[in-house]
Amino acid sequence: MIIDAKILLCYNAPVSIYQVYTGKPKEHDCGVCDMSESGFVNELDRLAASLKKYFSRVETLAVSKNIGESIRKITAMNPDAIFNLVESVEGNATFEAFHAGIFDLLDIPYTGNSPQALGNCLNKAFAKQILRAHGIKTPGSLTFTSHTHLSQKKFSLQFPVITKLAKEDASIGISEHSVVSSFENLRKQIKFLTSTYNQDVIVEEYIAGREFNIAVLGNRALPISEIDFSGLPDHLPKIVTYEGKWISESLYYKHTNPKCPAKLSEYLRKNIETAALTTFNAMECRDYARVDIRLDKNNIPYVIEVNPNPDISTDSGFARAAKASGLHYEEMLFKIINLALHRGKRDTQIKAG
Repeated sequence: MIIDAKILLCYNAPVSIYQVYTGKPKEHDCGVCDMSESGFVNELDRLAASLKKYFSRVETLAVSKNIGESIRKITAMNPDAIFNLVESVEGNATFEAFHAGIFDLLDIPYTGNSPQALGNCLNKAFAKQILRAHGIKTPGSLTFTSHTHLSQKKFSLQFPVITKLAKEDASIGISEHSVVSSFENLRKQIKFLTSTYNQDVIVEEYIAGREFNIAVLGNRALPISEIDFSGLPDHLPKIVTYEGKWISESLYYKHTNPKCPAKLSEYLRKNIETAALTTFNAMECRDYARVDIRLDKNNIPYVIEVNPNPDISTDSGFARAAKASGLHYEEMLFKIINLALHRGKRDTQIKAG
């Protein structure tokens, strides 16, 4: 049965703002195109076609920094709900939350997370503060700017450590050079990242154990995925890099293999699921998100990343987990948009009351 409703797919046209995305010097880089965004645009037709199986009208709109134009177009289209696929605006990930705020101001229900959740999760240092306040384990960390004096005497973390951009997602800036085992190499990596990406760097204690992705849909955890690094050469750190996610010809891509469902004891599965759902609630996520977890040597889960509105393309980890739970791709999309539609109806009833 086709539902009489208009769904608007809002997305951002891909724009490359960095000279390097892989987290390595440019001579080793494969180009300046951000594959994390350009790849998803190729999925739009498939996504729209999937939703047309359920809804009478499905339209698409690319948003930009021209807020007035976006508002005029959205208002003219007058959708019943927005499928929010905006991940950045003109390459800037911090603007992702702003467009969700516009949808709120227009009083149009939309899929996924609120501006607050999107902003809090993007800011890795602040996200860690929230997690720790809720008693959720996350690796010890310090944040550095380009002007921070890096003092070995005051450095309180245990090596090895991993360096990440403080306000980026999609593994931008993550490479085999991100895990460092000496103070001198740390100094070099922080200098490279701050100068290349013009933003702060968060340094975390590196948890060397197994890595898991937990997709959360609605209020339940989908089957857990484990990242299999066994094919990587011994000298490379076992991490998910930008190349491993997006560059198909890279060594990391070929040997960073998700296994879903993961082989886990019932005890570990419950512990990991509990950590993921507690994190989902602590960060005030809604509809769907992905929580990345590593186990330490004692099999204690540590949250290393919270990703609201994660990639939901056909070959994404989220879609893989949904399939393992028994949901076909179209059914997964329908469930996500349905959560927004029901939220819109509930809000309307509250206002009427």
